[in-house]
Amino acid sequence: MKILVTGGGGFLGQALCRGLVERGHEVASFNRGHYPALDALGVRQIRGDLADRDAMVAAAQGSDAIFHNAAKAGAWGSYDSYHQANVVGTQNVLDACRVHGIGRLVYTSTPSVTHRATHPVEGLGADEVPYGENFQAPYATTKAIAEKAVLAANDANLATVALRPRLIWGPGDQQILPRLVERAKAGRLRIVGDGDNKVDTTYIDNAAQAHFDAFDHLAPGSACAGKAYFISNGEPWPMRDLLNALLDAAGAPRVDKTLSFKAAYRIGAVCEALWKTLPLKGEPPMTRFLAEQLSTAHWYSMAPARRDFGYVPRVGMAQGFERLRAWLREHPV
Repeated sequence: MKILVTGGGGFLGQALCRGLVERGHEVASFNRGHYPALDALGVRQIRGDLADRDAMVAAAQGSDAIFHNAAKAGAWGSYDSYHQANVVGTQNVLDACRVHGIGRLVYTSTPSVTHRATHPVEGLGADEVPYGENFQAPYATTKAIAEKAVLAANDANLATVALRPRLIWGPGDQQILPRLVERAKAGRLRIVGDGDNKVDTTYIDNAAQAHFDAFDHLAPGSACAGKAYFISNGEPWPMRDLLNALLDAAGAPRVDKTLSFKAAYRIGAVCEALWKTLPLKGEPPMTRFLAEQLSTAHWYSMAPARRDFGYVPRVGMAQGFERLRAWLREHPV
């Protein structure tokens, strides 16, 4: 099939492109930049902005399906920048599907769409957890709007599914792990709360596999059409153990010092005010949303994904860390 991946140059995007090529599909990627890694895979790259409807529609011409993975992520930035990328961009993807009669759309969402302050989620499926309210971050707000639009678009002509992978990690990560290592080496990393809160994560190969499994089962009227699913390794770890396992893999100092949730939340509020009023460059070291995320239990049931499209994580946490250590020996951070 001819498949278009949005954001194919990113961490998950490259894994999606690689896996689709290996499965014999003709793959194109719609990116803002150009990525040599995609050239090496034989992926055709199309430059453009998600918020540009004409560019998005043109990029999708001739495609049989779309994996809509691109988004503006992060903990900081103007609401409009997130809205343009995540809401307007997703609407443009839906428009492209309609214009060209594309019948399948796999959308990469996030568990953050269900975030509710310090309310934990423990062992529940997506159908048991409502959307969040009063988000403290434009990322979660706009991703929730976009996910609702994708699921509402599901009908007899366009089958859609939304996947919510939790905290993707593994070889090739250029975002989460480098930031952790940098802060740990500088002595600025803290565990928020007591670190005993259990959290789910997703090894990169499993995150991609879930997308392929859903795609293989997706069709109008199928069990997964029009639904959202949490995706993870299904092996929740205490936050303290997870952070230190990642740092150990990179040969970075372990983190033992803690910061109470109340203190982290107050610091987050002060940082947000400073970054808005001065304004300062980059992302603040703490935000209220981040304090809530780091101190709260978030782990999910994989039963719905297993039932509806056969998702079973193939790489366990222990094996994933072995692979990460081996990769980091060749690509130190």
